Amino acid sequence: MILEQPSFWLRWMFPRALWRMDKHERAVYLTFDDGPIPEATPFILKTLRDFEVKATFFMVGDNVRKYPHLHQQVVEEGHQVGNHTFNHLGGLKHLTKTYIDNTEKANQLIGAHLFRPPHGWMTPAEYYWLRKKYKIIMWDLVTRDYSRHMTASDVVENVMTYTRNGSIITFHDSLKSIDKLHIALPASLRWLREQGYAFKVFE
Repeated sequence: MILEQPSFWLRWMFPRALWRMDKHERAVYLTFDDGPIPEATPFILKTLRDFEVKATFFMVGDNVRKYPHLHQQVVEEGHQVGNHTFNHLGGLKHLTKTYIDNTEKANQLIGAHLFRPPHGWMTPAEYYWLRKKYKIIMWDLVTRDYSRHMTASDVVENVMTYTRNGSIITFHDSLKSIDKLHIALPASLRWLREQGYAFKVFE
């Protein structure tokens, strides 16, 4: 649970970020980080289409530069997009100006009002500047689909164990996750629907 759900102190550090939506509403918010890439995004989009589900894609600007047609497809299919920096920068490893400039470089291509920091980390100064322009979206559940120690069944088990009303659920649109997502994503969507969850995106 330490890895799958954020600790109280982390939520405390970024109080104006969104970690979980309405706990009284039987709904979840699916998010996909790190894309778009041709090895993963088309499968994710097809699966969402098959289940008639909309999601939010937090995109890396350099991937949008390389694969603009995938960015366009995500938008055209009615999904929301968010900024995930241009080079997937870790917020603790760079000067504030470098981080903000990298984010703005990405947004020239993405055109988003939502932001999620790679790895979930920002300095207080980065957080201060970013929240002036963006709605910062964190998460209530990380499926850990990126981990080489996890199987597809483990990913589904995390979804089944930790999802609750208003959960912001994080999958990854990446090479590290796609093999597991071929099984885990449709299985998770099927289970979520069976449990009566609606699927929503951020405004």
